[in-house]
Amino acid sequence: MTTATEMTMHAQKPTRPQRAGTYLPSEPATSTPGRASLVILSFSPIQAFYHFILRYVKLIISASIAAVAPKEAVPSKRPYALGRRLELSDRKRIKILAAARAQLETNGFLSLTLDALARESEVTRQTIHNLFGTKAGILEALFDQLALDGGMGRMREVMQQSDTEALLAGFVKVFTDFWSKDRLFIRRVHGIAAVDPELGAAVEARNRRRQAAAARVVDRLGGRSSDSDRDDRTRRAATLYAMTSFEFFDALAESCGDVKDTAHLVLSLVRNAVASQP
Repeated sequence: MTTATEMTMHAQKPTRPQRAGTYLPSEPATSTPGRASLVILSFSPIQAFYHFILRYVKLIISASIAAVAPKEAVPSKRPYALGRRLELSDRKRIKILAAARAQLETNGFLSLTLDALARESEVTRQTIHNLFGTKAGILEALFDQLALDGGMGRMREVMQQSDTEALLAGFVKVFTDFWSKDRLFIRRVHGIAAVDPELGAAVEARNRRRQAAAARVVDRLGGRSSDSDRDDRTRRAATLYAMTSFEFFDALAESCGDVKDTAHLVLSLVRNAVASQP
């Protein structure tokens, strides 16, 4: 039997509030004293689906940000390595051309072989082949170097002259300066070219360029009534071509004894023979 005191205590026992979204099972009447009641939390299907979608969207956004975020640049060694290889290649090229010139000056063209160049320049035959290709390529590169060292790079500026007198004088001076700088070596090269077909072809190619340039200079001169005559123009171009040749300059230098005097004499002869105004 329940006493009045027990009934009063039961009536005063606080009840736990029920929260929204939770399920709180009632304690069974026969529950074991001292055991805590189990509380099970659960969401509705719509709330669970919304929670899943929200997490999925967050993952996608995080992955997108990571993909487009700037990454720390890793320094590349390739540009430095490439520059280093080019520098080494230039050094080897210079050594090979120096060895080629030395062989032409001492032993002649016949001794100019890839094997001999490889020994003298301390590189492999394959290196020479990679840089120049053939023996003719070595000669072309050597002649290009001689031309640059002799001031042939000024020819572009000369050909842009609007004054015809300055054009003609500049054209002659470019070649007399060039022939003066390496006169003995060029004489040897031209001598070998006269008997060696391969070297002769390389020298002849340079002469054809000078011949074409001389024709352009004559076309620019004008001033004579006979300029309309194609034969006269051809003769004047041939004269300028001959008077700017190494053989013409070298023969005069042998007689004059001084290359500067020779250069002035060549220009005077060219003006009298080619220029539109004497």
